[in-house]
Amino acid sequence: MLSVIICTYNRDKYIYNVLKSLAENTLPPEKYEIVLVDNNCTDNTQSECARFAHDFPSVTFRSFVETNQGLSHARNRGISESQGDILVYVDDDALVNKEYLQTYADFFEQHQDIEAAGGPIIPKYETEEPAWMSHFTKALITGYKYLGDKEKEFPKNDYPGGGNAAYRASVFEKVGLFNVELGRKGDSLVGAEEKDIFDKMTTLGMRFYYLPNAILYHLIPEKKLSKDYFDRLTYSIGKSERMRTLAIGKWKYVKRLISECIKWAASIVLCIGHTLTGHPKKGWKLIQFRWNVTKGLLEKQSEVQ
Repeated sequence: MLSVIICTYNRDKYIYNVLKSLAENTLPPEKYEIVLVDNNCTDNTQSECARFAHDFPSVTFRSFVETNQGLSHARNRGISESQGDILVYVDDDALVNKEYLQTYADFFEQHQDIEAAGGPIIPKYETEEPAWMSHFTKALITGYKYLGDKEKEFPKNDYPGGGNAAYRASVFEKVGLFNVELGRKGDSLVGAEEKDIFDKMTTLGMRFYYLPNAILYHLIPEKKLSKDYFDRLTYSIGKSERMRTLAIGKWKYVKRLISECIKWAASIVLCIGHTLTGHPKKGWKLIQFRWNVTKGLLEKQSEVQ
C-alpha cells in the first residue's frame, strides 16, 4: 500500500485542491492512504481538511498535528504515522496528474530492487514567468525537474525533488530519518534535508529512478518571484549546504567549497552567454544566485540565524 504524506504549514489556499487531485487519481482508494501532517498551522487548514474528508469519504485520510516546528520534524512524523510500505511525499502547494499514484504503485511492484523514485516537477505560475528566469533559476525557485519522457535511473549527483519523491519505508530504517537541523522551519528557507537522505542512500549503493508519468504541478505565487524571496532562498541554500556538509565532516565542507569555485566559473560563462544572446537579466540573476549561495556557505554566523 502507498502512504501519501503531505506536510503543511499555513497553505489553506492550496491544501484542498492537492488532496482533491490525489483523490481523483486512477488508483483505487483501498490501495493508498493520505497522511497529512499539520506543522502548527494557524490558518484554515483544518477546516479545509475536514471539507475534503466530507467530500471524499472513500479515501483513507488521517491528519496529525506535529508541534515540533520544522519540515523535517513533519516529514519524520509522517513516516511514523504511515501504514504503507511505499511512502510518497507530495508538496502542499501542488497538483498531481491522474496517473500519479498508479505510476508509483506499478513501479515499486515491478522493481523490487529499487529503493526510491521521483517524477517531473512542472511550475504553474499564478502570474507570468519573469524575464530573468533561466533553466537554472527555474529549478531553484520552482523546483522544476524534467528529465525527458523515458523512465530511467537518475544521473549521478541528481535525485528526486523533495516535493515529488517516493521511498520504500525500509529506506529510513537503513539511513535514518530526516535531519531535523535541516529543512524549513516556519518562514525559514533552510533546506537540504532531502539531499542529505539521497546522499546517504547513494553511499549505501541504493538506486532511485525517474518516472516521467508521475507528474507534480508546483503552484508558484507572485511573492516567490520577488527579489527578497530570491535573495533569502539563495542565501539559505548556501547556509543549508554549510550545515549539511560540516555535519558530515570538514573534508566534506572543503569539497563543497571547491565545487562552489567550479560553479562560479560556470555561472560566469553562462552569464556572458546570456548577455551575448540578448538576455542580460538571465545572466545577471545567475551571478546574484551564486553570490548569495557563496555568502551563505562562508558566513559562520549563519548557523545560528
